[in-house]
Amino acid sequence: MPRLMDMGLDKLNSLLLEMSTISENAVAASIEAYSKGKGASKGAEVREWSNRLQSLHRQVGDLSMEIIARYQPVASDLRFVKACFEISYGFFRYGRYALDIVQVMETFGDLSRCDRAAVVETAKRTQEMIRMSVDAFARKDVALAQRIPQLDDAVDESFRQVVKNYLGQKREAKCAISATLIMRYLERISDHASYIGESVVYIVTGVEPGDK
Repeated sequence: MPRLMDMGLDKLNSLLLEMSTISENAVAASIEAYSKGKGASKGAEVREWSNRLQSLHRQVGDLSMEIIARYQPVASDLRFVKACFEISYGFFRYGRYALDIVQVMETFGDLSRCDRAAVVETAKRTQEMIRMSVDAFARKDVALAQRIPQLDDAVDESFRQVVKNYLGQKREAKCAISATLIMRYLERISDHASYIGESVVYIVTGVEPGDK
């Protein structure tokens, strides 16, 4: 017979799956806009998604506290509730950084004449990490979750390399500054993807993030 707590846990899972879809769409839209050099057309859409993610994150927090207060979960149930709040924050930050990327384009205007190849390539790798983090959570796939940090290292290196390249060459200021800002946001997205992967491992195995 299903436990009453199971309904709350199922609701948490559903909220996070909704967040995963919205956050993935938000980042994809912002990256598509940058690849075309113009982001104004995506601004309202990404802002709406970001606001929705913030609302859902609050719902996850409220529901998590309610489950703990009502049912006092232990063992794997408690791990799931604890991890859900961390994962929810990661999905929320995906949306927030997507909005930051769009706002960079709104600030600097037309970037179509800038060399955007390195940033777009890094963005593709970041999107792969998002997809992996989403799939790892949906399937509770430890092996997939553990692959994410390898890509995080590559994104970090891309960020450092792009900054070095801009420092060593004469580039239009708005191209250099916008690319550096967006690369930083992509680097932060990749960090959150790694955190989500660690949280999935914690849900399944009980191994705390950072533990060996």
